[in-house]
Amino acid sequence: MPQSEIFLPIGVLAFWTFFVLFLIPLRRFRAAFAGKVGPNDFKYGESARVPGEVSIPNRNYMNLLEMPVLFYVVGLMFYVSGRVDTLVLLLAWAYVVLRLVHSLIHLTYNNVRHRLAFFGLSNVPVIALWVAFFVRP
Repeated sequence: MPQSEIFLPIGVLAFWTFFVLFLIPLRRFRAAFAGKVGPNDFKYGESARVPGEVSIPNRNYMNLLEMPVLFYVVGLMFYVSGRVDTLVLLLAWAYVVLRLVHSLIHLTYNNVRHRLAFFGLSNVPVIALWVAFFVRP
């Protein structure tokens, strides 16, 4: 199996992160032009005046820079050690799909129960990747 196949799920999640990053200024400028926020609302982060539809992309972006770091690292560990196989790819894709669903819920209808369920589920494959790395030869 080509070891470089691990880069596709890694790349998909990275490019999704860039897309969410793009949403932050888009929604901030839209809100500013509508008079909902001003520059001082972002002076020290986001003030309480910032509407949810403006602050959620920023929060989602932060989510995409937290736990996924462990995914990127373990993916590179499998690549460098030449141990990428079908199980590793299935777990990697499961993680990416679950994180994308989590983000889509967060950025659209934002049901906290649904979001939490997918966030929790998304942790399972990344933990399994770490366990597999150290347990499997």
